[in-house]
Amino acid sequence: MRQTDYMTGGEDFQHMLAAHFMQTRVYYYPVNAKGDKLATTITMGGFGSVPIVDQDKKLLGIVSEFDLLTAIIGGKELKNIVAGEIMSRKPHTVFDYTPCEEVIALLQEKYLIRVPVVNKDNTLVGILSRTDILHGYLKSKEHPPSWWS
Repeated sequence: MRQTDYMTGGEDFQHMLAAHFMQTRVYYYPVNAKGDKLATTITMGGFGSVPIVDQDKKLLGIVSEFDLLTAIIGGKELKNIVAGEIMSRKPHTVFDYTPCEEVIALLQEKYLIRVPVVNKDNTLVGILSRTDILHGYLKSKEHPPSWWS
């Protein structure tokens, strides 16, 4: 769920933060998760990637469609590999307090579709996609109900 789902319209998009846009319900996995399980979650959920965390939800990496396809092309069976073997370590992240313009710049500059959102302790708190930002933008441009003012 995103905070923007609760917006009534008329918010100042330029002053919104990653916390406003991010999804707080995130599929994530430990480093020993099997590749076939990751592929199933990615394909069934319509995600391009899943975060990999430790037992305290500290972000360790991310497994993307690219990582899984690279393993397949390399002749590996997804059921025989684990996230820790194929994950991208040190993925791009944003903080929950990162301004939306900085998030957009990162997504555009690095050609990312989604980015994990962490707090100051590198604990996973959400995930943020380009679609989430577009949704928030559209919600901010709506007119609040007439009874609101």
